[in-house]
Amino acid sequence: MDFKVTFSEFYSKVKTSLADGTFAKLTLAKTIGNTDLINIYVRPIIDEEILKLELKFKFQKEEIIEIRTIDNSFERLLEFINNPFLSAILFTTEFDLTYKLNKKRAVSVIEQFPSFGNANEVLLAFLANK
Repeated sequence: MDFKVTFSEFYSKVKTSLADGTFAKLTLAKTIGNTDLINIYVRPIIDEEILKLELKFKFQKEEIIEIRTIDNSFERLLEFINNPFLSAILFTTEFDLTYKLNKKRAVSVIEQFPSFGNANEVLLAFLANK
């Protein structure tokens, strides 16, 4: 199956965890080869009273931060799946969900026990004030 379709399904779990208050963080990692871009870290922020996502691009020598809507973040992150990143990990209070592409670009999605006991504090504060 096309990784764009499967990543869309994975990202729907991100949106659900944001809506239900279980989101802890999202990380894109495991690059192909030695790239300048090492990771992308995603966390919720409140911008002009709207829940948005901060995308922190961690390069070898610098960090760049972008603020995007939740839907717009999907398109931006999709640009980096398969080039250079082969995995994305969604951390929630209910489960960790790992999205992986292997060398043949076959997709696997693995659910594991949660690494985090608490959801993101900014998200919880936003949902409490809704």
